Amino acid sequence: MATEVEAPLAGNIWEVLVEVGASVEEDDELVIIEALKMENPVYSPCDGTVKEIRVKKGDIVEEDDVLIILE
Repeated sequence: MATEVEAPLAGNIWEVLVEVGASVEEDDELVIIEALKMENPVYSPCDGTVKEIRVKKGDIVEEDDVLIILE
C-alpha cells in the first residue's frame, strides 16, 4: 500500500535526500524544507521504498502538498 509523505508546512525545498528506488526506514530524513530561514526536515512515517518524488530542490510547496510516495 502506498504512503504519501506530505509537507508539514509551506516553504521552499532546500534539499531532497533520497532517490527513487531507495529503501528508507521510519524516521529517516527524506526532504529538507526551508521556511522562515530555518531548515525543517521531513521524516519518513514508515519503512518502505521510494516510489515517486514529486518535488525538486528549489520548488515552493504549501502545507499538505505531497512530496514523496513510499511503497
